Amino acid sequence: METKEKFKDFVKNNPILLKHVKNGKMTWQKFYEIYDIYGEDKDAWQEYLKVETTKQSNFDLNNFIKGIDLDGIQNGVNSLQRVLSLLQDMSLNKTPPQNTHKPRPIYKHFDD
Repeated sequence: METKEKFKDFVKNNPILLKHVKNGKMTWQKFYEIYDIYGEDKDAWQEYLKVETTKQSNFDLNNFIKGIDLDGIQNGVNSLQRVLSLLQDMSLNKTPPQNTHKPRPIYKHFDD
């Protein structure tokens, strides 16, 4: 039981092991077996505890703008403006239909 508790502490101190388990590269059983045989020997854990140097991409506004097709965006905005203008003109020029029908007086018949 003492080895199990020490292994738990070792895992808490090295959270990168969790990443290997989540990726499916290793299992907790295999890690425990390594720990049971080698303990906390650096050579045994070197492969799993090495810090992966991931290329961190800092947001660079210049590179972001270079990748944008500004002419395409401008064309899209112009098209949208034309559509909105057309819709606005249609709604402003819309007049209610004229009622050209004159109701027949009640006291008159059709042939009168």
